[in-house]
Amino acid sequence: MTPADAANPLLAPSLLPYGLPDYTAIRPEHYLPAFEEAFARHLDEIRAITADPDPATFANTMVPLEASGALLHDIAATFYTVSSADATPAIQEIEETLAPLMAAHTDAIQLDAALYRRIQDVHAKLDSLDLSAEDRYLVERHYREMTQAGAGLDATQKERLTALNGRLSTLTTTFEKNLLNDTNDLAVVFDDASELEGLGAGELSAAARAATERGLEGKWLISLPLFTGHPLLGSLRRRDARARIMAASRARGSRDNAYDNRPVLLEIVRLRAERATLLGFASHAAYITSDETAGTPEAVQDLLFRLAVPAARNAHRERAALQRMADAEPAPFDIAAHDWAYYTERVRASEHDIDAAALRPWFEAERVLQDGVFRAATLLYGITFVERPDIPGYHDDVRVFEVFNEDGSALGLYLLDLYTRDSKRGGAWMNSIVSQSRLRGTAPVVVNNLNVSKPSGDLPTLLTMDEVTTFFHEFGHALHGLFATVTYPHFAGTNVFRDFVEFPSQVNEMWMLWPEVLTRYARHLDTDEPLPAEVIDKLHASEAFNQGFATSEYLAASWLDQAWHRLGADEAAADIDVTAFEAAALAEIGLDDPAVPTRYSSTYFAHVFSGGYSAGYYSYIWSEVLDADTVEWFRANGGLTRANGDRFRDRLLGVGGSKDPLEAFRDFRGQDADIEPLLARRGLTG
Repeated sequence: MTPADAANPLLAPSLLPYGLPDYTAIRPEHYLPAFEEAFARHLDEIRAITADPDPATFANTMVPLEASGALLHDIAATFYTVSSADATPAIQEIEETLAPLMAAHTDAIQLDAALYRRIQDVHAKLDSLDLSAEDRYLVERHYREMTQAGAGLDATQKERLTALNGRLSTLTTTFEKNLLNDTNDLAVVFDDASELEGLGAGELSAAARAATERGLEGKWLISLPLFTGHPLLGSLRRRDARARIMAASRARGSRDNAYDNRPVLLEIVRLRAERATLLGFASHAAYITSDETAGTPEAVQDLLFRLAVPAARNAHRERAALQRMADAEPAPFDIAAHDWAYYTERVRASEHDIDAAALRPWFEAERVLQDGVFRAATLLYGITFVERPDIPGYHDDVRVFEVFNEDGSALGLYLLDLYTRDSKRGGAWMNSIVSQSRLRGTAPVVVNNLNVSKPSGDLPTLLTMDEVTTFFHEFGHALHGLFATVTYPHFAGTNVFRDFVEFPSQVNEMWMLWPEVLTRYARHLDTDEPLPAEVIDKLHASEAFNQGFATSEYLAASWLDQAWHRLGADEAAADIDVTAFEAAALAEIGLDDPAVPTRYSSTYFAHVFSGGYSAGYYSYIWSEVLDADTVEWFRANGGLTRANGDRFRDRLLGVGGSKDPLEAFRDFRGQDADIEPLLARRGLTG
């Protein structure tokens, strides 16, 4: 190790609890040298495996393979946590440089012919080996994944595959960078607070703070979330203000400027289709779903079509109710996309006597966290949380909590990064900084990121109901990451099939309105009065309200993802107009209502063009079949009890990716999932 390496904090074990990286000591210039060293060490570890003259065994091939790359894993987790949540220009530049290097290194391992032969040899004699269930599954997964990655291709094919993977890594990084920059550029500036009539003091304070941080003192700035709509559209009374925000949101990545994502996504689609052909698949969708629980794109399309017809029908009914209100205005107009949320809240107030905006004082963020999110986990699993202000995160906004099991034993760390900022990508997510592994002797460190607007000064942070739901959802991922207890890093945390990973997080949403939880956290900011029982009853009664819209916008995005990724190589190579393609795809499934836009249009569909959900955005509804069925199980078995929590933790969350996910579900549930609870939840049965 050179003196420079010795001074690099990324190349030495962290002295912080649980191996949390000491971000206070890490500077941008440390990352690339650390990655270069980690790449070299990992390749040396792989060469040691393939150079072993003894016949391949589980002990001399699979175990050292799982032990290899520990330094690279740690550095990558450290960096990508920051690149998504605090992407300064310096970090963005590093990510652009790193993307093809990381892709090339991954290919060097996944396409290594000698390593593949050894794994083939172990796999071929699997039935004669005395292995545990986790050991056996490890062999099966590595063999399947290397085969699917192209390890069996010839040298010429591998050379082309490596070039494709490298270019795709650069393109997806470019897509994310363009989206972040264009989203910041399109944030809507208002000169007068009167234009934002309908917003509360906290929301106005957050908008003023955001403007000040941009050097726009005396103005109000509304930043854009990742999805098409905006949380404030339900409150803003001025139609022109709503229209400006919606227009800005839908323009992202399609303005013929430096951040235009249309040529980027078209090249991504073309190269993914070519890669699928090279690997022996008809399309990228076929390639992806072949190693998911869905199995085929046809299975995905069948589900989406089945749900789209009743969803569109329900959205049409909902639109008619909104139109009646618009017709009663002094100057009637046709309901447009930017009107939907506002008039939905008026219909909700009329039909269910619920004013969603007026509920915000009952959803103060700290109380939601402590008495809602954490309390539900304590009641169900017995775990407790202790804040550790002595442990630094990667940003001043990050809070660190130590998590303990019921018996007092240490479980891991939970980091919360609640607030939006220009350097954070949109949306909400969970990721692991340190993954649990018996082999490596590591305990989990997980992060939740949300994008809640931060009020000025000492004003409290008040959440919308949607933000509370998101909080519980993302914490479900965090619990999965904290609870998974496995031997091998390959199976750690949320390393499960993409169309299964949303299942545990969706289940965790149920506790948001569970009586023992809701009555503790949903208390008025000023009076400490609980949310009135009649309001709670109305919330339950209105759970299917507006589900036509919500289901339609989601299914539209899922179908759009499938439409792009079921193109064959020749189709993808054609001259495609992005807008026309979207319109045709949405018409195909009957979800082309201009008042119900797709949740994500192609040019800002980060899940599939820069994230890990390509041809997999259907995963949310696919997982929701399991989720809705599981909710019924909890209700039938006593709900929020320690016994139920232990069963869910031990049989499902705790296994991580160490067994087939549907087998784990059946072990927990005792049967396959029934789709009927999902149809009832979303009002799709009539």
